[in-house]
Amino acid sequence: MSKRIIGLTGGIATGKSTVANYLATAYSLPIFDADIYARDAVSINSPILQAIAQRYGEQILLADNSLNRPKLGEIIFTNQAERSWVENLIHPYVRDRLIVETRNFASLLVFVVPLLFEAQMTNLVTEIWVVSCSEEQQLARLMQRNNLTLEQAQARIHSQMPITEKAARADIILDNNSTKDALLKQVDLALLRLS
Repeated sequence: MSKRIIGLTGGIATGKSTVANYLATAYSLPIFDADIYARDAVSINSPILQAIAQRYGEQILLADNSLNRPKLGEIIFTNQAERSWVENLIHPYVRDRLIVETRNFASLLVFVVPLLFEAQMTNLVTEIWVVSCSEEQQLARLMQRNNLTLEQAQARIHSQMPITEKAARADIILDNNSTKDALLKQVDLALLRLS
């Protein structure tokens, strides 16, 4: 693979978006975000959304026939089997989109894939960057950002591979336990180190 593709991952609310935005603005790198493709996968009238509605009933849809995300979250973050069922619908779609959308790019790209390991997409990238922080910080950020209770935030964090496990499999670990500036300096160094 001559193309250099950074797989940017980490736990929920660890700072992946901050790093991706910085790579896009400071370095003009093309960013391909799995979350955007995952949202596309369940757009109104998509076959995937229809399958989800068939499984969980009409209450999984809002009045405009779009996905009721909080309702789906209640189901999949408390039930591993249901989460796997939904992910098995969405992950292949996301993988295909990442491959197709980047076909004509030649140089350095960034794939932001929160579930890079869980969705077995590590073979799509040439290096893995993990954004890491303490679970206390992760919980605080997630509760504030998504307006979740402690239990809801913990359920989301524990639905993913532990951050220590992701870090153990990373080429680069970006520690986001202190300031944003400190995080971005690590990004600069990581790009230098690998270029």
